[in-house]
Amino acid sequence: MHVDVGNALAVEATPGVPEDALERLDDRVRDAHERIVAGMTGAEFGYAALNLPKTADPAAIEQAVEPFADSDVLLNVGIGGSALGAATLVDALDGDLDAYFLDNVDPEHVTGLLEDIDLSRAVVHIVSRSGTTAETLANFLVVRDAMEDAGVDWTERTFVTTGPEGNLRDLADEHDLPALDAPEGVPGRFSALSTVGLPAAALTGHDVEAILDGAREGRAALTGSLFDCPAYAYGATAYALDVRGAGINAMMPYAESLETFAEWFAQLWAESLGKDGLGQTPARALGATDQHSQLQLYRAGPRDKLVTLVRTRERDDREIPETELEGLDYLAGGSLGELLDAEFEATEASLAESGVPNVRIEIPRIDERSLGRLLYDVEAACILAGELYEVETFTQPAVEWGKEAARGLLSGERGLPEKTELVVE
Repeated sequence: MHVDVGNALAVEATPGVPEDALERLDDRVRDAHERIVAGMTGAEFGYAALNLPKTADPAAIEQAVEPFADSDVLLNVGIGGSALGAATLVDALDGDLDAYFLDNVDPEHVTGLLEDIDLSRAVVHIVSRSGTTAETLANFLVVRDAMEDAGVDWTERTFVTTGPEGNLRDLADEHDLPALDAPEGVPGRFSALSTVGLPAAALTGHDVEAILDGAREGRAALTGSLFDCPAYAYGATAYALDVRGAGINAMMPYAESLETFAEWFAQLWAESLGKDGLGQTPARALGATDQHSQLQLYRAGPRDKLVTLVRTRERDDREIPETELEGLDYLAGGSLGELLDAEFEATEASLAESGVPNVRIEIPRIDERSLGRLLYDVEAACILAGELYEVETFTQPAVEWGKEAARGLLSGERGLPEKTELVVE
């Protein structure tokens, strides 16, 4: 992964980071790196995620999905980190079957999706580390019921990824379902490169080993200086900009297939760093589409944003046909890829010219190896930022409060605080 933070320097941007401030920050990066390495060495909770390139077992994943080689459809039932990593890999890479992710409990969406799928040709992957996630288990029960109504033996079309205990593990044991172990010590949002995210890639025909090879490159690139490590360069720069006023980080990939990556990033960044009144708010955008919407705000609105621009250095291309339409001669002989690159570079220059800090991230191409490296490096960047913020990167107490409140409402065991209303009809 290639990271260019030049347009975030104070000379170019407001807020910006003076280069000498980055050099001073590098001492803290060195200390943070030592803490991260110690956490990895001890396989401590959270830090164990950075060991996945070594500890993930591709053979076990391939063995679990092999019975479903005849499937035409993948139905991944999970939520948050149990879905977004898998969806990022599947959406970024062309697959051999259609993949759908039941990561919400909107009844109309769930019903419509199940009505459109040939359930006799579907493989269902249920993902919940605890085995008790309300949304995941509710959706699974609905899917199971739909399969039974369609005359499909759901036990022949289902496998799970879960922890050693819980309802889902009990279900797998009772019905002899293929079961993968969720990685120990790895929070869901950091689990894309594990039995949580990789089975979807394997089922859709992608090289799991190549994904992990890319992640291994990222692991080998971790070093004690932000000036030598792309992941740390990004994490440290984002942190430094936030404390200087850039409290919003707009992730803007210039590739349609990376749109889900921006969603994955949003969960990772928000849930990991939003603690103790700190944290940078992630926003999702897509180049070049959102040049015609959000860019107006980024360039001319409040000076509170970092824009992260992501693109590939190589891609398949398509020529733009000749046209007799007046004023479009500048497109003649060009291609969509050249136009997209021009849009990228013009946006980058536009933001820099108006003093909006931005960072360029480039990957070689959209393939398994590059995706593995990108996901790993962004996870490492997030962990490094958490060390600099001095927050508990791997917990999510605010999320847990909401989960408990929802369970209490459904069970009748608790209510919610009284709500202030001002209704306009």
